Amino acid sequence: MTDRSPTSRSLAGRSLTPRPLVRRAALAAVAVTGAVVLAACGSGDSDSGSGHSGHGASAGASTSAGASASAAAHNAQDVTFAQGMIPHHQQALEMARLADGRAASAEVKDLATRIEKAQDPEIRTMTGWLKSWGEEVPEAGMDHSGHTGMSGMSGMMSEADMTALEKADGKDFDTRFLTLMIEHHQGAVAMATTEKEKGRHSAAKAVADDIITAQNAEIKEMKQLLGEK
Repeated sequence: MTDRSPTSRSLAGRSLTPRPLVRRAALAAVAVTGAVVLAACGSGDSDSGSGHSGHGASAGASTSAGASASAAAHNAQDVTFAQGMIPHHQQALEMARLADGRAASAEVKDLATRIEKAQDPEIRTMTGWLKSWGEEVPEAGMDHSGHTGMSGMSGMMSEADMTALEKADGKDFDTRFLTLMIEHHQGAVAMATTEKEKGRHSAAKAVADDIITAQNAEIKEMKQLLGEK
């Protein structure tokens, strides 16, 4: 009994001592494994997040680059076209708006309405181009003296022309309106033709093409109306 007790205690000591070590080692292994798993998951999430972020940044950069390229894809002629055609259209709108209370012919009133509906949106479009290009936008509502100051622009009416049109009525108005608007349209067609030949901005050239087509057709129509009088 006395001989085996120390041995038993010694054996017990030897058998019990490793257990805490094994347990701690096992727990440490589990902790390490968990940390590795969490790190892997975190890395995956981070990669996924950075992937989305990278995609978003790439998309943003692409959009920004696209906008810059779009803004850059124009030349001095495009700027000249927009800055000239805006006041040119504004004067046409002034003329067209006079028809409602002065024209005798229903055809003239209808033509004036169509001119207003076509040219007002084009003014807004060209204004948008100039703003995106960082260029000066001509002031809206220019008075006749302002128009006179642009007398070098093809087809623009003088202050005297506009005043006479404002004072006209009935058939006299119709004749004056058609005569002046033909000249005005011819000037716009000339400006648009130059844009098509020398411009770079694709949208500006497309609008120029529309102006040429629409206003040449209206010139023909107006000449026919004058021939009926």
